[in-house]
Amino acid sequence: MTDDGYEAEVDVDVRLRDIDFMGHVNNATYATYLEQARKAYFRDVLDVSLVEVGTVLVNLEIDYARPIEADDDVTVAVRAPELGESSLPLEYEIRADGEQAATARTVQVVRDGEAGTSQSLPAEWRERIERNWN
Repeated sequence: MTDDGYEAEVDVDVRLRDIDFMGHVNNATYATYLEQARKAYFRDVLDVSLVEVGTVLVNLEIDYARPIEADDDVTVAVRAPELGESSLPLEYEIRADGEQAATARTVQVVRDGEAGTSQSLPAEWRERIERNWN
């Protein structure tokens, strides 16, 4: 866990294709940065690969605070503030050169791929997340 209460943090490279005609990172690209942080969270906190688990993104909210420029050093911090029965809400802070550029929230739902229905969060995930809270 980081000093500011986030459970995982990832450095993000700003790519040339991330920059829009206004000269800063396009707002839609922020969702990709969140995805990179979510991948790190699943790997580092839950000890699973995001691409190998049956979750779907059901909600995404981003609040923009300031633009990210091409030369900024970007990090994304992520934490689980709470747990649902089948849902995993995550909160994020995107930082550019150490300053908050955006905050965001997503909700992942564990899904049974064959039945097409939600299922409970795995007990091991709950234990790992709750261990980080203490």
